[in-house]
Amino acid sequence: MVVDGTHQRVYVSDPTGGKIVVTDYNGAVKATLTGLSGVSGLAVSDDGGQVYAAVTTADRIVSVDTTTYTQTASYPVGAAPGDLEVVDGRVWFAHGADFGSLDVSGPEPVVHLGLRGDADFYGASSILASDPAVPGTLVAGGGSYVAVYDVSADGAALRATTYMGSGVKQLDLTPDGKQVLTSWGQGYGYSLGAYSATDLSEQPGYPIEAYPNAVRIAPDGSIAGGSFSWYDPDVHIHRPGDPVPVREYDFPNTGNSSGADTLVDGALAWAPDSSRVFAVSVNTYGTHTLRALTDPTKELPALTVSAPAKTERAKKLTVTGKLTSKTLPPAGTALTVTRTDVESPKGRALASARLKADGSFSFTDTPPAGGKVTYKVTWAGDATHAPASGADTVEVSRKATSLTLNNNGRVYAYGKKVTFTAHLGTTYKNRTVSIYADPFGADKPRKLLRTGKVNSKGNLSATVTLTRDTTVSAVFTGDARYASKTAKSTGYAKVRVSTAVSKHYRTGKIGSKAYYYFRKNTDPVFTTTMTYYKGRAQRVQVQVWYAGAWRDTAAEYFALNTKGKSVVRLEAPGESGIRARLRSSYVNGSSGDSVNSTTHGAWRYFTFTR
Repeated sequence: MVVDGTHQRVYVSDPTGGKIVVTDYNGAVKATLTGLSGVSGLAVSDDGGQVYAAVTTADRIVSVDTTTYTQTASYPVGAAPGDLEVVDGRVWFAHGADFGSLDVSGPEPVVHLGLRGDADFYGASSILASDPAVPGTLVAGGGSYVAVYDVSADGAALRATTYMGSGVKQLDLTPDGKQVLTSWGQGYGYSLGAYSATDLSEQPGYPIEAYPNAVRIAPDGSIAGGSFSWYDPDVHIHRPGDPVPVREYDFPNTGNSSGADTLVDGALAWAPDSSRVFAVSVNTYGTHTLRALTDPTKELPALTVSAPAKTERAKKLTVTGKLTSKTLPPAGTALTVTRTDVESPKGRALASARLKADGSFSFTDTPPAGGKVTYKVTWAGDATHAPASGADTVEVSRKATSLTLNNNGRVYAYGKKVTFTAHLGTTYKNRTVSIYADPFGADKPRKLLRTGKVNSKGNLSATVTLTRDTTVSAVFTGDARYASKTAKSTGYAKVRVSTAVSKHYRTGKIGSKAYYYFRKNTDPVFTTTMTYYKGRAQRVQVQVWYAGAWRDTAAEYFALNTKGKSVVRLEAPGESGIRARLRSSYVNGSSGDSVNSTTHGAWRYFTFTR
């Protein structure tokens, strides 16, 4: 992976797919170059106009124009190239346990192979490093050894070589030319190794948790170290000479394992302006992700804010807090303070708070509004610190107002239009009430009927057509001095029920009651129509006139069809002179649901004759 700072592009090679993917700094793909089987090492030319790519399986190095993303040349090098570095215009490439150079400055390309000299990389593939600020210097490594070369003239003159320990995946040269860093130090600890670029004597390195597997140095000297880690940070940023990281980045888990995504070996690169570190991670599905890690050279401070849990309105309170970071800004640094409340929902700026030498701060305020009050404190950051902010909330007391709603508990006929009136007591500024209707039953949601200001008497009304038991709510959301309030009233609605009689041969009165007359061997049929609800059943009750009173004989439930109909046929008694009556009812809770109030239909009187 290399970064073209002139055009703000990132080039990532994919050896398996035989392609190079080009993205912008946000990771959006701008081009894909294909047909490059086994492509591996990448390097940017000194002028930024070309990106060189090692096409390993074709024993070639190709150049790609950084403006058009088109291949401009292909150079056979007589060996399988791997890692690439550009030093003073020449392209240096690893091949096996050795390295060579490609010079394209003349009329014909010039290739030199086998330039490692007396350094022995013990059969391991070579890795290379250089820095544009250090002309004439190339670092090469492989196996357990690293070497520094002077490449200012033809060929490569060995300056120094040393044992560097096994497991090194990447190495780099500091821009001041004084140190070589490796992705794994000597010994048994986990660290980036550091060596003098003059004689490769070991120097203090940079401790890193887990398994170090990458190292890259920014033009300003900042160091990015990478590690293979499921449960610890993956990228570690150090200031030169400081063993404690100034910032760390932890990849998320996008796979199916308990551990998070991990850094691909050697997959780190700096933007030339040091504004970003680019990293490639991989998850357990084998999916690779390019990650742009912003503000890597800036510490990531933490800012905490602590306010009282509750207080009285118009009473002074004190808010405290602390800014913590690896290093602290100077005492007196200004912090932005914002108060958000019901009267200032977008926030109101307060006087700045000032940091003390230990990073603590405090300020006082007298909240003018009650309810939830949030104090947010923000520091904009500086050249070495990222911005930070924190907030805390205070519950500020408010007075209670009265809110009532009429008609609670009343029962109405089916379909009755009922007016519910809310009455609001004393408030500060807000005189708005909202009235909602919530019919019984999960199939009908709560519905806003009306929102508006109460009249001069404090009243606001809304009308509900009651076809079910319905809870009506009046809601006052509160204001700066009075707390929110809700009042509820439940209006109960009966069902619509009627019963038709058939199979009788005439009607007539017995006393003051109208009767249906049936032959003693005819089965009476009663058809009930009732307000439908899924799963609803009607209750049929039959009584017989006996010994001067109506006596219960039977009561049974019968299901309604989807049209609200239920047909009941009674068995004929076979004898005359019997007087009876029948009633259809909806019984809340027993008729299959509880969305209406119990409703009894009219009695139907009938008698049997010869």
